[in-house]
Amino acid sequence: MSDSLPTREYEAAGGVLVHKGQVLLLWRPARDEIRLPKGHVEPGESPQEAALRETREEGGVAHPRLVADLGRQQTEFNHDGFHIIRQESYFLMTLDDDVSFPRAPEDAAEFAPFWVSLADAETLVTFPTEREFLRRARAVLRG
Repeated sequence: MSDSLPTREYEAAGGVLVHKGQVLLLWRPARDEIRLPKGHVEPGESPQEAALRETREEGGVAHPRLVADLGRQQTEFNHDGFHIIRQESYFLMTLDDDVSFPRAPEDAAEFAPFWVSLADAETLVTFPTEREFLRRARAVLRG
């Protein structure tokens, strides 16, 4: 934590999308990160709506469907001269079809979606918070 940096707080939401036993991950080559789909909750949008929108836009899937709420976690870090406090909500999702969603050029340039097993996903994702949400998704799926 840093008392000298100005603080910014925001809410983000994302999805653990599981389809045919595989989970959707995003490779972000510019930062060499492997992430789950996630982004800012826009004004007037619920965390669920934001998670579905971000999964569609970044993952290129047309019809993600919510299965379960995986909860929230607070993440804090310093970035670009600010102390960031981010509330993250994640949702377990599935697909009922293989219809793709046209990705915006900026999303296509920033993220390369790929599918891996849930077990592999936990070892591949870059950040511990996202590993935690993958663990929660596995627990829900095991019932």
